Amino acid sequence: MTDFFDLTLRELEDFVESLGLKRYRARQIYKWVYQAATCDFGLMTNLPKGLRITLRNAFYFGLPRVEDISISKDGSFKFAFTLSDGRSVEGVLMPENGRSTACVSTQVGCRMSCAFCVTGKIGFIRDLTAGEIVGQVMAMKPHANDARITNVVLMGMGEPLDNVDNVQTAVDILEEPFGLKISHRRLTLSTVALVDRLRLFNLRTVQLAISLNAATDAMRTRLMPINRVYPLSSVVAFVKSLGDMGRTRITFEYVMLKGVNDSIEDAGRLAELLAGVRCKINLIPHNESPYTEFKTPDPESVKSFQSYLIDRHFTAIVRDSRAGDIAGACGQLGMRYLEQGR
Repeated sequence: MTDFFDLTLRELEDFVESLGLKRYRARQIYKWVYQAATCDFGLMTNLPKGLRITLRNAFYFGLPRVEDISISKDGSFKFAFTLSDGRSVEGVLMPENGRSTACVSTQVGCRMSCAFCVTGKIGFIRDLTAGEIVGQVMAMKPHANDARITNVVLMGMGEPLDNVDNVQTAVDILEEPFGLKISHRRLTLSTVALVDRLRLFNLRTVQLAISLNAATDAMRTRLMPINRVYPLSSVVAFVKSLGDMGRTRITFEYVMLKGVNDSIEDAGRLAELLAGVRCKINLIPHNESPYTEFKTPDPESVKSFQSYLIDRHFTAIVRDSRAGDIAGACGQLGMRYLEQGR
């Protein structure tokens, strides 16, 4: 049997057509599952009974099992999911001002080994399927404002472009107008910038956030070993090669580490690196954990860094940290693995 959440609408249309039925039946099924949150084919009353039986024999709904939900003082939820093989991933739901943003994982562990990230300490275990990525969103949906997910960020455990095919399929499913209807403007993919994979991905389907975190190759390699393969020059050249993207701007993420990359001199080097690049810069004060040696920068350092960039006409935003009190903030996901020694 096939996990229903692995299916794009076109694949489902092909399936129902192979049964001698009209393709619009697939759109009906998608609406039942993604808009009415009905994971029982028997309840899909506008479908022929024979089709309901066929669907039940062909597909299952691979929702991850929710093992634990932690609730932050800021209202965020951190989910510990168990997958069909017993492996675990974590995701975070952030309700705010009528929106509900789901931060989901794309891998169990991660092979990028970024020095400041807990997930990188786990190492790579396996990729998630498209259905396992979509399944996280569906499992969070009942907890969202009005049971509706408005935004999705692929910023949980794993490097999305290291799992490029499954992530592209998951993005296509999440954006389907007959499904969850997540706009490409509200779906963000965060990556360390695997430049070769970026060239393969359909960037029109996501907002792109590139994890930069340093303005020199020496520092970025210290923090992010992948810089040996894709140095800063190749990352910036790729972004420049995209040309005019209209209203869309690439976001560069910069995790600020106390005494490491948070000085005014660092801000100057960053401004020089990104001169002439139409972009937005997200400054992310490091979220501490017992598994990394780095510290959160002083608020004064963050403000001075931001002001330096703004004075040089960059859009620089300090990202509001969410779910830090439940180890659900940026760079903190995956502590369960380390705590359990898996």
